Amino acid sequence: MRLLIIEDNQRLCQAVAESLRAQGFAVDTAASATEGLRIWRAADYDAAVLDLMLPDGTGLGALKEMRDRGNMTPVLILTALGAIEDRVRGLDCGADDYLVKPFAMQELIARLRALLRRPGAALGRTLTLGSVKLDTSARIATVGETQLDLTRSELIVLEALLRNQGRVISKERLAECLYDFEQERSANSVETQVHRLRKKLAAAGADVSLRTLRGLGYLAS
Repeated sequence: MRLLIIEDNQRLCQAVAESLRAQGFAVDTAASATEGLRIWRAADYDAAVLDLMLPDGTGLGALKEMRDRGNMTPVLILTALGAIEDRVRGLDCGADDYLVKPFAMQELIARLRALLRRPGAALGRTLTLGSVKLDTSARIATVGETQLDLTRSELIVLEALLRNQGRVISKERLAECLYDFEQERSANSVETQVHRLRKKLAAAGADVSLRTLRGLGYLAS
């Protein structure tokens, strides 16, 4: 899952990003409304964290533009503006949740997970294909009764493949799931993760095939 943080306080932004990455998310960051909108238009995000007071405009302006474009990414406003009228204005402009600074990091993560568990969102259900199951909230994968020992990257690849089971997912899309803009990508990183995941599934006796379609991508069936 991929998240976007638009926050001009560099220390706070970095702390939030690191905490979310530790939870298994790929995270992109922006320090202004202009930069945030540019990044937001360029990639698909499962959720966004948005400050209201940005150096080149308001977060609400950025939110309104994306909603006008039909982008319904779940948005959590994170701001020092805690008056009732500020909360109402943010929610009326299309935000899905509102958290006032200072805040507890655990609450921020919990609120984001709650947004991602909403109907049609990224979390909150078990993905199943054959004998393979993935609990998207607990981040636990099993084959039958056997729990798989998967790395963070292998879990991300498995989730992407299971969400697209029966359909080809491109190498580029898998790379987007695995890495944010700031992370360095090796030429063979996706192939390496798929290869390792395939071996672990086979060792556990999974009746699932991860097929490589040359020039197209990968298919779980």
